[in-house]
Amino acid sequence: MRALLSLQTGGPETLVVQEVDRPVAGPGEVVIAVEAAALNFMDTLIIADRYQVKPERPFSPSAECAGRIEAVGDGVEGLSVGDRVAAYLGHGAAREAVAVAADTVVPVPDAVPSDVAAGLIVAYGTTVHALKDRARLAPGETLVVTGATGGVGQAAVEIGRIMGARVIGCVGSAEKAPEVLALGADAVIDVSAGDLKTQVRDLTGGLGADVVYDAVGADLAEPLVRATNWGGRYLVIGFAGGDIPKIPLNLVLLKSIDIVGVHWGAWTKRDPAGHIANTRWLLGQVAAGALAPRIHGRYPLEQAAEALAEIAARRVKGKVVLVP
Repeated sequence: MRALLSLQTGGPETLVVQEVDRPVAGPGEVVIAVEAAALNFMDTLIIADRYQVKPERPFSPSAECAGRIEAVGDGVEGLSVGDRVAAYLGHGAAREAVAVAADTVVPVPDAVPSDVAAGLIVAYGTTVHALKDRARLAPGETLVVTGATGGVGQAAVEIGRIMGARVIGCVGSAEKAPEVLALGADAVIDVSAGDLKTQVRDLTGGLGADVVYDAVGADLAEPLVRATNWGGRYLVIGFAGGDIPKIPLNLVLLKSIDIVGVHWGAWTKRDPAGHIANTRWLLGQVAAGALAPRIHGRYPLEQAAEALAEIAARRVKGKVVLVP
């Protein structure tokens, strides 16, 4: 079978497609014939050895996939050949078939296409864990989302809306505002147009945000902490802005703020049942029509370098999916 492989440290241009042995289902495993494998920004880092996880080479990028079960190992119950499923692997999904532990796969409803299911797990899984489990976001609260046109930012706008929050998206330029409003945001802030703290307070009647979902960090962090409401929760999602900010702790004390880390990947291993439940919830929202993740593009394995280059240049609007 064909697999997309990282054989050496580098950028997307270093990836190659080669023939490898097709996996066999061991005890407690299933083999998934991959119909779609999603790419994320972390794939541009993992192939360059700049991610916290550094797999032994050769390895395939892509952390998430969806397809049909083609083989079932000994001891597996409740799953059959032909079942539609999705799975989170961490890495290794960019190939025609993968073997995974049976207790990590999630059934995919008939109403959810495989490319949508494959692209749902990381960005949307991170977000539902952040907002539901970590922030305890309640209906009627105000949620501020940085990087609202990015992968996890879009997910936060959409899921925040489903959870009944008033959502304010932050963007880097005014021309991006219509895109965020189309996702369901109630208001948009152009961070280049003036003081961020003042803009948040103006949109919240002076109170500030109840929850901040910050995937950017850098110079947005401190003004957003200053613009957080009393007892608010500031979620540390990532540092797409490059620099890791340093927060003056007196601000945390004076406003009784919770600064909450969200390490979704580690959490999925510590609470696999919670991860499965959240993924089922997400798939159910898509099947019901409440959530409609966008697909930016579908690429064959041979065009993976092009797909990753689009992600690295931040030109994507929606999920990028490989179709083996």
